[in-house]
Amino acid sequence: MYTSDDLSLDKSTLSAFVLFLVVASLIGWDLLIDYREGASWPHLVVEMLVLGVAASGAAILWRQLRRTREDLVVAQVEAEHWRNESHELLRGLGAAIHNQFARWQLTGAEEEVGLLLLKGLSHKQIAGIRQTSERTVREQARSLYRKSGLSGRASLSAFFLEDLLLPTPESEPVSAQAASRR
Repeated sequence: MYTSDDLSLDKSTLSAFVLFLVVASLIGWDLLIDYREGASWPHLVVEMLVLGVAASGAAILWRQLRRTREDLVVAQVEAEHWRNESHELLRGLGAAIHNQFARWQLTGAEEEVGLLLLKGLSHKQIAGIRQTSERTVREQARSLYRKSGLSGRASLSAFFLEDLLLPTPESEPVSAQAASRR
């Protein structure tokens, strides 16, 4: 997907494009003035070369900016397609996670912390979202782990993801494939 780093790259590319255009315009203006004042041909040729370089830089950056925007559209379409395709599965997974949290008898706050931990957020980020202290989040996470019998964040993620990531026949170890043929 398109990240904030990509957006800053996009902005810096646009800024560089505008800068090249400004430089090319100034060189063109200077070239016109020098021509009217009767500057020597070698001087005018050098300025034309510099103008060509600036115009080429602007053209290259414009193509890069256009390509980046096209890539963004493709990525957004692919993400929307994936979301639409996976909507029912994700709803089912969300319900299954909620049901498991209920079996563990988590409080609403512990369940919310658990979901945010599963999304990969840090204690600090969760505290910011929930407008609580990091210490509170850490205590709620500890309570979640104690009630679930899990040892930590990695175990929590593995609990829900392990069955989703079943190996395909091509990725099974050779010994497992050989045992299944017997």
